[in-house]
Amino acid sequence: MNARRIDIHHHYFPPEYLAGLEHPERLPDVVKTWTPERSLDDMNRAGVAKALLSITTPGIWFGDAHAARRTARACNEYAARLIEQHPGRFGSFAALPLPDIEGTLTELAYALDTLKADGVGMFTSYGGAYLGDASFAPVFEELNRRKAVVYTHPTLNECCANLVPDIGPTIIEYGTDTTRTIASLVFSGAAARYRDIRFIFSHAGGTMPFLIERFIELAGDGRWASRMPDGLMAELQRFYYDTAQVCNRSAMSSLRQVVPVSQILFGTDYPYRGSEEHVSGLHNCGFAAGDLEAIESTNARRLFFHHSPSVEVHHAS
Repeated sequence: MNARRIDIHHHYFPPEYLAGLEHPERLPDVVKTWTPERSLDDMNRAGVAKALLSITTPGIWFGDAHAARRTARACNEYAARLIEQHPGRFGSFAALPLPDIEGTLTELAYALDTLKADGVGMFTSYGGAYLGDASFAPVFEELNRRKAVVYTHPTLNECCANLVPDIGPTIIEYGTDTTRTIASLVFSGAAARYRDIRFIFSHAGGTMPFLIERFIELAGDGRWASRMPDGLMAELQRFYYDTAQVCNRSAMSSLRQVVPVSQILFGTDYPYRGSEEHVSGLHNCGFAAGDLEAIESTNARRLFFHHSPSVEVHHAS
């Protein structure tokens, strides 16, 4: 097998992370039974050469800064060991103890400088604050200085739990939270201020592509000009967007109308979804062969190449 794909949306579950959750018994079986070997098996079946590991919702912050710092360090060192044990197969987005700013600055320095993580992972909101909020400025200033990659994953905002009976947050709220944080970054002016950060948004940017007309209409008001001097579309088209759980013609067609193919990255949301179904779905979206190659591999190599040597793909066999 000539594996070439790079999965930038691939979750892992270190023991220390699971131990910190309030109700681990409620976790789905795919989480309880996760192992690095299961990740590799899934990758091998779909020709995925490398997966960038990240912690998913609910994250590591539960109100105790010391505990969050400890868990972030344990997760990041666990990921570093996996990278060392399986050369070429894994990379990582560092877990951060946000909204603890001081702890986050310390951890991102350790993760990027010592552990050589490929970037950092953030959630779309923390305690109701979206990423454009001024409280995150010290972290983004440092990440901008480093020209870092920031991978974002949606979560459930405290405002919006149990709005629709029997419909969990993954169905509607995750996409909505991604959209809100994109709007927060762009309309606050943060995206323009931190233009050297390479942001990645999950699930094709949530509902943003569908709501693009409303974004454009709002941005047409002159009051936003100083916050996005290059215009709305320039900001949106600098971001990257992954294919996790959106490998269908409707979602990909909408995203493709907003951003060029160069900004789309292959992602699977493993273990909640599998790599093979994403490859199959993506290949049925009407992309030309060269565009598929870019989405599945080339774009990620271009994004990460000068940032971290670890993203060089070692073909699996």
